[in-house]
Amino acid sequence: MAKRVAGICYIKVDGEQLEVSGGVEAPIVDVKRETVMGLSGPAGLKETALEPYIKVTAIFMPGFPMDTLRTNTEMTVTAEMANGKVYTLSGAFVKGEPSAKGEDGTVELEFGGKRGQWQ
Repeated sequence: MAKRVAGICYIKVDGEQLEVSGGVEAPIVDVKRETVMGLSGPAGLKETALEPYIKVTAIFMPGFPMDTLRTNTEMTVTAEMANGKVYTLSGAFVKGEPSAKGEDGTVELEFGGKRGQWQ
């Protein structure tokens, strides 16, 4: 029997579910590792913290939570992937300058936050 690894995803912002049209993205790792080179070759590695985030293409429904997204800077955003994995972003806020696209009824959202965790 095949296991579902892609498909329907769910996004909730402070418990309120958004309608999404595909494109959900969250980081797998929380650090970037790079080789530290010495004169004789690799000497070790260094780690740099990466920003936790969730990117999503949401459908601009009549009940879209614009006020919540505009004003809150301590949201909890969860992304439940089709494979059952859930990424929770706490201390979340909307990054950048999202805008509604009338021709396809979507909004590209990127959330940054203090902590991201996979469950």
